[in-house]
Amino acid sequence: MILVRTAPGNRSRGIVQAGPLRLPCALGRSGPTSRKREGDGATPIASMRLLWAYRPPCLPGPRPPVLLPTRHTRPHDGWCDAPRHPSYNRPVRLPFPASTESMRRGDRLYDLVVVLDWNLRNRRRFRGSAIFLHVAREGFAPTEGSVALHPRDLLRLAPFLRPGVRLVVLP
Repeated sequence: MILVRTAPGNRSRGIVQAGPLRLPCALGRSGPTSRKREGDGATPIASMRLLWAYRPPCLPGPRPPVLLPTRHTRPHDGWCDAPRHPSYNRPVRLPFPASTESMRRGDRLYDLVVVLDWNLRNRRRFRGSAIFLHVAREGFAPTEGSVALHPRDLLRLAPFLRPGVRLVVLP
């Protein structure tokens, strides 16, 4: 299990705990919530399975030894975040007729993306989409709802990213 707790004094920052590791992270700009809604900028308080990972085919530096099923992101990989579309909160092929997020980004935030089981198995419209574990912005700027770590810390966390593990966001 990987635990995520809110950092003292800042609801959009957290601490990831896995085994002996304690790593700083960014959370959604609205902090954790038990009432996640599309576009609210909150990180869901939940226990989420780690499903699979995306990573670009060519990355400089060390490659995290992720034991999850992993696929290389391609230029046409996207994620639908349009709540009224039948493909809501699903991977899609770009270009796509509804609102999407590209899984291949120039800002390196998705150099490693772990898809979390938030609103996927029992998907409900407007309940939130694209909740991932990924690389943090400079200075741990808040996310739109995902959990984000420094690239160095993702490397340290990589041995814990395997099938059967859950990421648990606590209130």
